[in-house]
Amino acid sequence: MIYFDQAASSWPKPDGVAKAMMEAVQQYGANPGRGGHQLAVRAAQTISQTRARLAKLFGIKDPKHIIFFQNATQALNQAIKGFEWKTGDHVLTTAFEHNSVRRPLVYLRDRYGVKLTFIEPDHNGHIDLDQVSQALTPRTKLVVATHVSNVTGAILPIRQLGRLARQHHIPFLVDASQSAGILPVDVEEDCIDLLAFPGHKGLYGPQGTGGLYISPQIDLIPLFHGGTGSHSELEQQPDSRPARYESGTLNTPGIAGLNVGVGFVLEQGVEKIWDHEWMLTQYALEQLSQIKGLHLYGPELGVKRGPVVAFNLEGIDPHEVAMILDQHYGIATRAGLHCTPLAHQALSTSPVGTVRASFGFFNRKEEIDQLVQALLEIKAGLLG
Repeated sequence: MIYFDQAASSWPKPDGVAKAMMEAVQQYGANPGRGGHQLAVRAAQTISQTRARLAKLFGIKDPKHIIFFQNATQALNQAIKGFEWKTGDHVLTTAFEHNSVRRPLVYLRDRYGVKLTFIEPDHNGHIDLDQVSQALTPRTKLVVATHVSNVTGAILPIRQLGRLARQHHIPFLVDASQSAGILPVDVEEDCIDLLAFPGHKGLYGPQGTGGLYISPQIDLIPLFHGGTGSHSELEQQPDSRPARYESGTLNTPGIAGLNVGVGFVLEQGVEKIWDHEWMLTQYALEQLSQIKGLHLYGPELGVKRGPVVAFNLEGIDPHEVAMILDQHYGIATRAGLHCTPLAHQALSTSPVGTVRASFGFFNRKEEIDQLVQALLEIKAGLLG
């Protein structure tokens, strides 16, 4: 199988990820932070080490401000729903947002009367900062932006957006689902107050892992309430982090795997990972652009983008293309709207969407050659 669905979940995982998960299950399958015995201590140490590695990767000064969730979607819900919203409050975001951002925001609109503004970047990911400034109001309570589009790979200017939000004393939330472990992210330099990330994509951990960085200056209402393993005498949720936001037993086996995945990213270096994935992306764009009747979407050739390529074969439904690639050629891609309908509206690819090929550190150029050959055969076979 040639796996070009890395934007959904990375695969294969680095050596050691599965082993670490099995060790957690078989050798120290106890509750972290909920006992003083050796197994509980070892579980807690694994989680603590993972926080420390994530803090190093994202330029976070104190790991206790990293909160573990099952995925980036939960993290985004905590970030967005954690403010005290009132009628007339305002959120500024972009048309490139995944439904994991859009739907919680629409919930705020419908439930509390929060006003939403969606700024539309151009196809290269550029945003008119003057337009952003003009869209801010005295009631703007949050600015939200994805770092990299999961549809086209367009990279948004999060540092400029972060600085602009900081100048206006507005919290800035970044969805790093397509950039964590692939592009440099530094919460201090990028003026990020809230950073949501999945564990199962560019961080090479297993599914069921993710997290949220919450700035010390931000106090969110916890999304979940319950047992934290400490401060049990308190009637209300404790104020200390990370316990305030981590009710219930954590996914220790998953976090153990994430620990190895983040360690792999730190060992290889984000720059090396990016160089390889950018090389693959450029090569794919160059080769695909030579197929007559194939339409590419997103940034222009040569413009820096995430390792995502969206395309359509003229006259063929993208779902059919993806099905043939899978069943006849053993090539995994993703077809449809990719949970990001506003981006497809901007691309004029609604309602069917596109085929998306996304690349990872373990993909090779030869696999792209096979994709190109398969598409040529599909085009010839179906269109003559």
